[in-house]
Amino acid sequence: MRATLREFRSFDRPVQLLQLNQAGINLGFYMLMPYLAQHLAGAGLAAWTIGLVLGLRNASQQGMFLIGGSLADRLGCKPMIMAGCALRTVGFALFGLSTTVPLLIAAAVVTGLAGALFNPAARACLAAEAGERKAAAFAVFNVFYQGGILAGPLAGLALLRGGFTVVCLAAAAIFAVLTVLQGLCLPARRVAAGPRPPVLNEWRQAFTDRAFVAFSAAMIASYALSFQMYLALPLQVQRQGGGPTAVAPLYALSALLGITAQVRLTAWCTARWSRGQAISRGLALMGVAFVPLAATAHLPLPAGWAPAPVVVCALLLTLGSLVAFPFEMATIADMAGQGLVGTYYGLYNLACGAGILAGNLLAGALVDAGRADGLAALPWLLLTAAGLASAAAVSRLDRGEHLRGQGAPTLRRS
Repeated sequence: MRATLREFRSFDRPVQLLQLNQAGINLGFYMLMPYLAQHLAGAGLAAWTIGLVLGLRNASQQGMFLIGGSLADRLGCKPMIMAGCALRTVGFALFGLSTTVPLLIAAAVVTGLAGALFNPAARACLAAEAGERKAAAFAVFNVFYQGGILAGPLAGLALLRGGFTVVCLAAAAIFAVLTVLQGLCLPARRVAAGPRPPVLNEWRQAFTDRAFVAFSAAMIASYALSFQMYLALPLQVQRQGGGPTAVAPLYALSALLGITAQVRLTAWCTARWSRGQAISRGLALMGVAFVPLAATAHLPLPAGWAPAPVVVCALLLTLGSLVAFPFEMATIADMAGQGLVGTYYGLYNLACGAGILAGNLLAGALVDAGRADGLAALPWLLLTAAGLASAAAVSRLDRGEHLRGQGAPTLRRS
């Protein structure tokens, strides 16, 4: 943690605020969302209604990322970050103050739209403020990101003693405070003067940027793989006879690894590899993470050792993500160049959101097929292949110098 604090202090105040902002965003989000479905069920809502509310929240966020990124480029990152946090204040308050379906749907849509506004804007702003130290800034950013994920459910669980409304209002208060802090402390970077081309022209530029589209397509697999922490691995734990209490330690281990290792790991990679090499090797590690599950799929492990492959998979999956993430974020900003960073982040998030959806459907189908046909190793082998193929694609782009944008520095190669 000392290395993280030292790195955090080395940045200017705007970068520090954006990193703290992400911790607050995740704290508020994860103190509420894990308990929302249970609360709605307790309020008497049908399962399909609960699914509709949760689905609308995700769809409104994923579907609006590109628009949120374009607004950040045109109106400035600061207004979009503030607007997103203010909207989430409203959305979370609505979740706590009403159980009527129309208001719950409104809360879900507003909450999702909020994420679409502040997510690409915050990343674009961090990249701009960090300058050539983008990778290091995103490494610290990820530490605070993981810290919020770790602390959020614990804070929510403690506040649940006072009722779900207390949890919602506390989460809303966090976002209200973040809105005020950003208004007071975040610099308002001027948007480029003069007329801009129509927004459709800017979208066309991003969609027809072959190197960026190829990079985005290659990275989709990484998000599909990382999301197996919430799908395939819990299903595997359940298959072994474990319940929710057996899954929770996996998330805690993942978050703690991110908090303790991210900054040092990024510094180590920066000293030895180019950005493309770090990303491709992180993706390869994410693919290899599923090998223990494939190797032991047909082995009768002793009861005490049965969880070991799942734990190893979770740790390797997290480690690969930690290796790739800071360099991935820095690469996107440099490929965008000046004036379209928000748009590129928005399009990238949109693509990865679609990848998560497709990956979940495919992974779920593979898990079911593996059980039905006795091919228990099949889903893990295919997930491994996806990670290695993604790594090979990024490595090929890197060797062809396609990952270097206008602001990309020359990095050491091994």
